[in-house]
Amino acid sequence: MKQKYTSQRLELSRLSLSDSEFIQQLVNTPGWLKFIGERNVKSIAMAIEYVDKIIQNPILYYWTVRYNDIPIGIITIIQRDYLPLQDFGFAFLPQYEKQGFAFEAATAVLNDFKTIENHPELLATTVPANENSIRLLEKLGFGLKEKIVANDVPLLLYKLNDD
Repeated sequence: MKQKYTSQRLELSRLSLSDSEFIQQLVNTPGWLKFIGERNVKSIAMAIEYVDKIIQNPILYYWTVRYNDIPIGIITIIQRDYLPLQDFGFAFLPQYEKQGFAFEAATAVLNDFKTIENHPELLATTVPANENSIRLLEKLGFGLKEKIVANDVPLLLYKLNDD
């Protein structure tokens, strides 16, 4: 996977320690807390530690999405313990939702993912109440595979359909 992507309006680059303040803000938004969960990142020091753990983990891919040099969201590909394949994800600050930014950023990463020779299948999970994520996953070409429970949380499991 590439370190950087560009689209019509956006620049994506791999998460770095300089993104810590933004990550602290993102993981404490109401949408993140409701649909993804508490990460207990309450200070810049905690955010730096959180980001450093992500950067040091070779099975986590996080890209910071920027619009006019302002960080507005993230795109992720993560290997989760409860899934046999990588999990695709995204999260954006509330003021940048429903403007096509998530679709644009996700498409840039997914288009590259699909060019990997013999690319593996890709999954995505969301809680059933997260209707915006469900619509975006379907728009991106993910199809509902099954309902699962992970860490006592009911989830919808999606699989990226091959074009």
